Amino acid sequence: MKPGVLLRGLALFASLVLVGFVLKSTGLGAIFDEAWIDAYVRGQGPSGMAVFLSLGLVFTALGLPRQIIGFLAGYAFGFVEGAGLALVATTLGCVAAFYYARFLGRDFVAHKFPAKVRRIDVFLHQSPLVMTLLIRFLPLGSNLATNLAAGVSGVRAIPFFTGSLIGYLPQTIVFALVGSGISFDPAFRISLSAVLFALSGVLGVYLYRRYRHGMTFDDDIDRELGTRTDP
Repeated sequence: MKPGVLLRGLALFASLVLVGFVLKSTGLGAIFDEAWIDAYVRGQGPSGMAVFLSLGLVFTALGLPRQIIGFLAGYAFGFVEGAGLALVATTLGCVAAFYYARFLGRDFVAHKFPAKVRRIDVFLHQSPLVMTLLIRFLPLGSNLATNLAAGVSGVRAIPFFTGSLIGYLPQTIVFALVGSGISFDPAFRISLSAVLFALSGVLGVYLYRRYRHGMTFDDDIDRELGTRTDP
């Protein structure tokens, strides 16, 4: 794996930590405090949770970084509850983008990402759940492009969603832990998150190298990871 890949990931990690402490120190983060959550989310029962899940769904379905949802969920709800809500929201965003491409945006997506659609169709065909896991574990790549291309491809929906849900878990845990560390035990939680983030990235690359069976998901990603040598 090229150093630039890890550095970009750590830059995102550091920027979210910085934003969290700015919100905390300036008071701008008051909207995420316990009283606000109790009044407008937890205090509203299932409908309140639905608000957060809906916002997270739209956020990730539009292709914005799912790590931010994990961070905000951890900051607002704490580590365990935040990680769970963020995981559900990002998976629902994946489902929404997938079915948009499959039923409404097929022509647009096929025209916009023709090579990616063909590539993902081949890559996921034999074992969609396992190969989706490999994609989701990688520390780089476009979540939106993958969801849209998979929707247009012939991949089966349930294995793709299951692989995505499991594959989202490591980074969701990491960034929910970062978010929760802004308000509670910051030194330990943020340090642990940084270590887990690096380990999850290295593990993702290892699994991709080990189990892709010579197939290529994306030429640019393979070059970044050092798994492809151009002739």
